Amino acid sequence: IGLLLIVVIIWWFWLYKSKEVTATDEITIIVENGIYQPSRIKLASGQPVSIHFLRKDATPCSATLLIPELGISEELILNKKTSIRLPAMDKGEYAFHCQMLMYKGTLLVE
Repeated sequence: IGLLLIVVIIWWFWLYKSKEVTATDEITIIVENGIYQPSRIKLASGQPVSIHFLRKDATPCSATLLIPELGISEELILNKKTSIRLPAMDKGEYAFHCQMLMYKGTLLVE
């Protein structure tokens, strides 16, 4: 049982990648149960996009959203949408997460 638990932990924290979702000009991300849903978002390069975060999780860690590469730090209000307008971005991967790196997501700009 212990070995199985170790395998599940390794898979969940380091190997698991959620399904990618494509966004055109806006998308809503739900913050609940320790995750962002969706957490992997494909975006077109060179186009601005609005991301709406709906925080349903009352834990303190879920209250702050950081996108370090873009210099974004936002407080997410419980049970209300917080909208963030992202500028046109160059191709690449941009991580977004809480201040403790427990909630994680990736913006895949192509």
